[in-house]
Amino acid sequence: MKITCNLANDVILPKTFNICLDFQIVSFHKGAKNMKISMFHLMPHRELPDDFEKRYSSVWVTPPWAELADPARVGQYYNWSLDELEFAAKMGFDGVCVNEHHQNAYGFMPSPNIMASALARNTKDTAIVVMGSTLPTNPPQRVAEEYAMLDGISGGRLVAGMPLGSSCDVNWCYGIPPMEQRERFREAHDLIIEAWTRKDVFSFNGKYNQLRYVNTWPKPIQQPHPPVWVPGTGSKSTVDWVAERDYCYCFLSYFGSKFAKKNVDKYWERLDEMGKDKNPYRLGFLQLVLVAETDAKAEEQYFEHVKYFYEKSLHTPLHFFMAPGHVDHSSLVKATRAGGYGIPADLATQRKDWKFQDYIDNRFIVAGSPESVRHQLEEVIKDLNCGNLMALMHLGSMPHELTKKNIQLFGEEVLPKVRNIWDDQGWENHWWPQGAKRSQEVVSV
Repeated sequence: MKITCNLANDVILPKTFNICLDFQIVSFHKGAKNMKISMFHLMPHRELPDDFEKRYSSVWVTPPWAELADPARVGQYYNWSLDELEFAAKMGFDGVCVNEHHQNAYGFMPSPNIMASALARNTKDTAIVVMGSTLPTNPPQRVAEEYAMLDGISGGRLVAGMPLGSSCDVNWCYGIPPMEQRERFREAHDLIIEAWTRKDVFSFNGKYNQLRYVNTWPKPIQQPHPPVWVPGTGSKSTVDWVAERDYCYCFLSYFGSKFAKKNVDKYWERLDEMGKDKNPYRLGFLQLVLVAETDAKAEEQYFEHVKYFYEKSLHTPLHFFMAPGHVDHSSLVKATRAGGYGIPADLATQRKDWKFQDYIDNRFIVAGSPESVRHQLEEVIKDLNCGNLMALMHLGSMPHELTKKNIQLFGEEVLPKVRNIWDDQGWENHWWPQGAKRSQEVVSV
């Protein structure tokens, strides 16, 4: 039998028990600098029609709500998603991740802060990782205020994600001209950091924000401010900007570590050029993870949902992903000279006839028995030098109970065996919230 204990604080073990069992602590690393593993959730449409990708041109920007969704049923999706994230916290995940997207069936949390506020209230020592709010589309002073509220409600457990935002969301859904997007992002960032750290009432005169009085109430608990994570997909401009500011760069992709490797290596090379260390906690990575009792059962239980995710949830034409001007000149030049972002142009065609094992072999998904998943994850983590893993435990059409089963198997059988990967390296995780002091250990009885 296994008991998962929270050893964030001093624990005094009793000398006697009411039952006669051998009691053995498998590992006790109080204050250990563990690998951080968070559950990531998209909150997608779980019941798109079978012929969705044939009848509709895109899952993003233009899918008609009136034909595809029911408000009451979508309300159930939101509650299922919150339940799944809270369950992940109970099963020992270090953090729970929410994000912001608009006008789509792929993942529709228009306000991640609303989701995060519920999670902040209903969890105790888990990091609240908000991979929004999208800076170019949200008033920066409001982002500063709401993030500070979340940090206060959670007791200093917020990770402040600051995304540039997808072209779908920012350019097509919110009408921000692509050429303005990075300028707006950087100006918003500067205003937010000043709002958190300055003690005086000040004026801010930017190109897009002119404020006579900036006097942010409340301020965050974490000082000088919550850790900042910046998601990206390999843009040179984003990599440089993150590296210069010592933030955590989070590579978000659904095509796995094999395709991410090329871009992640560029990040480490850039840090090396700047004379900065190769601390694995500088990197976050999103990985799709599916666990079952055996490899065969994993295919039986999950393959239909993997196909749903890649065929329906990601059914978006290229012009929505990259409006002209969304990728800036330096990033385009760098990508062109390097032969692209590492993803073949004909990937969708290649994937058409893939079997379940093909998705595993190409590292799109990490899937199988607990032992298989552990080995695969160790390869991903070490190959990328990643210290902050975000595990996508729910895909597209996965039912609620199957998702909880996936979370439970991972929490009980996989997570305890991979979290100590970097312990012998002596690295400090400077990008983890000060109030999220969970240190999970597995005790065998």
